[in-house]
Amino acid sequence: MRRSADAFVEIPPVIRGLEAMQDPGFRWFFLARAITLVTGSMSSIALAFAVLQVDNDALSLSYVLTAFTVANIVFVLFGGVVADRLPRALIIQSCYVIDILSMGAMAALLFSGTATIPLMIVLAAVNGASTAFVLPAMQGIIPQLTTPAHLQQANAMLSFVRSAVTIGGPVIAGILVATAGPAWAMLVQVAGWLCAIPVLALVKLPPPAGSGESTLLRDLRTGWDEFRSRTWLWVVVLAFMIMNAIHVGAWGVVGPYIAKNNELLGITGWGWVISAEGVGVLVMTLLLMWFPLKRPLRLGMIGMAFFAIPLTMLGLHPAVVFLAIAALIAGAGLEVFSTGWNVAMMENIPGDKLSRVSSYDMLGSFVVMPIGTLIYGWMITHADVGIVLLVSAALYAGCALATLAVPSVWRMGRASVVDAADV
Repeated sequence: MRRSADAFVEIPPVIRGLEAMQDPGFRWFFLARAITLVTGSMSSIALAFAVLQVDNDALSLSYVLTAFTVANIVFVLFGGVVADRLPRALIIQSCYVIDILSMGAMAALLFSGTATIPLMIVLAAVNGASTAFVLPAMQGIIPQLTTPAHLQQANAMLSFVRSAVTIGGPVIAGILVATAGPAWAMLVQVAGWLCAIPVLALVKLPPPAGSGESTLLRDLRTGWDEFRSRTWLWVVVLAFMIMNAIHVGAWGVVGPYIAKNNELLGITGWGWVISAEGVGVLVMTLLLMWFPLKRPLRLGMIGMAFFAIPLTMLGLHPAVVFLAIAALIAGAGLEVFSTGWNVAMMENIPGDKLSRVSSYDMLGSFVVMPIGTLIYGWMITHADVGIVLLVSAALYAGCALATLAVPSVWRMGRASVVDAADV
């Protein structure tokens, strides 16, 4: 999308890595997104302890979390269609209203002492369905707000905020939940959505292209055709179908299990390891604001393979210091992929179909994750944990590196861009 030079504000060369802020639309979107990321960074902890406050049963917690995930998976394709048909900023605002109502209702139930697990399951499902519309809309809106030359910077800046709150948010949430209760943490998130809605109203976008006489099924089919016609796209998504299942199982289930039962690591040590991973992401986002990824998919998939290092160490010798260093390296590699993947999608998928294609990406990447959690929960009670992790590390790295055999993954470069002053 071309924009006139007078739409930009001059930025000194010393902060050239922030040139994406020249566009007023991106500035307002970045502010709104930063607000919701900061206030929403405590949501997972608040929800978990809210459920346990009502019923101190891990099974009840799994029901609520599963309701969110299933609703997200069920509606994500429809979210992609809607985001390509309607103004994306308006979709995000509307979903924030739904989130305010659902999360506000949950907080009210907790304050009044009338919360029940069935009610929380329903409200979590509503929140999950809303998120299924927000994510494709956000993926599609960024190329409308900045120039091709600044796409990498824009994505890296958003990742910077996301990684920063990942480090500090859970700590603040833990303090707030422990001192005031989970309902107050939920109200903080509600306040974030309330602030973000008027900020998003300042984001000015051209009207969507529209879908004419197209039906919902035809729009879904168009998105699928765009998805399957690009080998690099479906190959990477297929790899992540396996890699994400390994990640949530080996890192999300086995990791805490080892931390609780192995004094070499310990629960506190595991907290340091997770924080180190976030620091790796944070540092890499800063670097990516200044240094372009000339081969976004090649470097991204190599970066993802680095996650096999902490998985291997977790299985062999989970000493805190060395595992934290490995996690930091893996976090940096994860961010190389994350930014590279977003840039590749935004430069190579038509803007009027980007949200639909992104929804297929999300569906394929997330659909097996609940199964991965269950499988690893079963394996650590029936097999040697060290062997499970070593095999998982080898499979993870193998999936990541195997994608490099696909020419379109290996060879993909950046699309031709022009200087921001000329667009």
